[in-house]
Amino acid sequence: MEDLQSIKAELSGLISKAQDGKALEEARVAILGKKGRITDMMKALGALPVEQKKEMGKSLNILKTEIEAELEAKKAEIETKELNARLASEMIDVTLPIRQEKQGRIHPVSKIYEEVTAIFGQMGFEVADGPDIEDQFHNFNALNTPANHPARQMQDTFYVTNPESDNFDDSYVVRTQTSAVQVRTMEKKQPPIRIIAPGRTYRSDYDATHTPMFHQVEGLVIDKHTTMAHLKGCLYDFIKAFFELDEIPVRYRPSYFPFTEPSAEMDIGCLKSKTELKIGAGNDWLEILGCGMVHPNVLKACGVDPDEYQGFAFGLGLDRLAMLKYGIPDLRDFFASDVRWMKHYGFVPLDEASMTGGLSNNGGAAR
Repeated sequence: MEDLQSIKAELSGLISKAQDGKALEEARVAILGKKGRITDMMKALGALPVEQKKEMGKSLNILKTEIEAELEAKKAEIETKELNARLASEMIDVTLPIRQEKQGRIHPVSKIYEEVTAIFGQMGFEVADGPDIEDQFHNFNALNTPANHPARQMQDTFYVTNPESDNFDDSYVVRTQTSAVQVRTMEKKQPPIRIIAPGRTYRSDYDATHTPMFHQVEGLVIDKHTTMAHLKGCLYDFIKAFFELDEIPVRYRPSYFPFTEPSAEMDIGCLKSKTELKIGAGNDWLEILGCGMVHPNVLKACGVDPDEYQGFAFGLGLDRLAMLKYGIPDLRDFFASDVRWMKHYGFVPLDEASMTGGLSNNGGAAR
């Protein structure tokens, strides 16, 4: 056989000449492939005498190990060189300003969420949260909703099968209202309670003003001396702050909700025409929210003594508030993922709503 030292020098030279990954792979195949130089030498060992075969086999294994180490070292060298070249050519100057047309926008629902939270936060309300998948007790039963109530029908509510029970009454629901958060709060916390519960809700409905998933905010106040007058004052202050008006006409119409007694719907004054809806002026009325005093049965179901405590609750749609305040005609567009719509109705990032810095005027819509 040939002198192994000269063979090693020859193979090392072949490796050192490789300038990129492709050339190095070709060298590896020429040396260690099925028809490579060292592979052929290994195959030739069978023709040697036993003693010479043993000694030559040991030397060839050492050579193979050394060549493999050189290949790995060369590979690491080439990869480092290529990475440095990429880093140099693909360098980004992070000090350059963002191109205005590529700037993102805050969704109107997110903006309304901030505004509502800011207003009620100044009034002393805490933000509470709960699961989107609810059991029927928290979504219906504890809220004094009878079994035959239309809201519990399958054409209005999304039900989820309980894998542990075949009984329909044990089925879960995708919550139809964030009122379930009020129940969970009263179960965990002793009065006085003052919370709002914003979040996603789900109902089987779809048109220009309804979608299967939408956003609501519910409010709850429980104390020993809370009255309907407190409810009206709270909502009046909220509506004025939200629409950023010094005065706004309001009225309350008697209504029915299973979880409040008495119940009412709040209307605000407006001016309606074929092309315009102006809030706070005119002789027309627009329904804005539902409210009422918490029903004693609800307090009992949540472990609160109705002889000692009473309170009020209200609920309104965040998406509908956004439509009214920012002149958005179709609710379905909120969830269409249209970049053009977002560019028109969205808000400039980092302009957070606050009572001190301003609500919608802080940054303003991107229209």
